[in-house]
Amino acid sequence: MDVEPAFTNALWAAIEPIYGAIRKHPFLTGLADGTLPRDRFAFYITQDSLYLREFARALAALAARAPDEAVALFGRHLVDALKVEMALHESFVRELGLHPEQVNGAELAPTCLAYTSYLLAATLGRPFHEGLGAVLPCYWIYQNVGKELLARGSPNPLYQSWIATYGGDEFDKVVGEVLDLTNAVAPMLTEPERSALRKRFVTASRYEWMFWDMAYRLERWPV
Repeated sequence: MDVEPAFTNALWAAIEPIYGAIRKHPFLTGLADGTLPRDRFAFYITQDSLYLREFARALAALAARAPDEAVALFGRHLVDALKVEMALHESFVRELGLHPEQVNGAELAPTCLAYTSYLLAATLGRPFHEGLGAVLPCYWIYQNVGKELLARGSPNPLYQSWIATYGGDEFDKVVGEVLDLTNAVAPMLTEPERSALRKRFVTASRYEWMFWDMAYRLERWPV
């Protein structure tokens, strides 16, 4: 089957206002100009480490429901989430002067818990196409943020290292695999199924904005 990007183009068009808000968020503009307070980045790294463990579980659940040709793809990606990105986070933990116990023993902030719960609900309890829509923003939005910030650069070496990870060619390949799969799956779906995938995609994109906002506010449980 020829893979056409029309469906993913329409998905991106649906989140353009959300992405516009993401790219202007002070967490990300602070990464680029180096003004992001270090404690905000440390909070983000801690919560993102906790997020990645749950994201890997979501990918495992998605692999179990995936078409045959996609099982190995998500299997590889969940290994990468646990190995490659966790190794990156460990290096940030060291550079930030945190102890691994501080990260491992941290409590999920409200937004982190809500987002990961949403991903797990979509991948464990719903059809494959809905889970695919839910996990796609974590790939695609990070790719776009990474590329945009890489073009600008950061005077802070720690922030530049984070930017280079998501703005680089290796991450491009990973995201491209998921986009190709999404466009291949779309023609086999009914219109209500495509609408359900789109709804999951939009909601998870909103959670992406909320995640950076959570870190910028150093979000805590109110009670």
